[in-house]
Amino acid sequence: MNRYVDPTEQLVTEIFVRDIRKSTAFYRRLGFGLVRDDGDFVELAWEGHRLFLDERTDMGPVPDTVQANVRVMVPDVDRYWELAREMGARVLAPIQDKSYGLRDFAIADPDGFAVRFATRLEDEG
Repeated sequence: MNRYVDPTEQLVTEIFVRDIRKSTAFYRRLGFGLVRDDGDFVELAWEGHRLFLDERTDMGPVPDTVQANVRVMVPDVDRYWELAREMGARVLAPIQDKSYGLRDFAIADPDGFAVRFATRLEDEG
């Protein structure tokens, strides 16, 4: 069976944000690359996988609870944990070895959407 599109384009997360500049700066600091900036719509990438930011200035307040997260696999999760701490990001789940075979943590972006960074435990050390 032939693929309709490249796997990195097959499933893309789009996040609605209140302040496109603030959100873009947050994700760029974490290491996402800028692909396209149309003012109120930004396309970012992580190793070819896309993340869309769509500005919606009429959104209500940032929710108290997180509705979803996007996971990013990295070779050294502790390095990203330190970066998140330097950034002053709101921690949703501190770094920890998990029973499902990952060492991970989760932080909130400026609009309360969660970003989880993880490394396979067998890759550690």
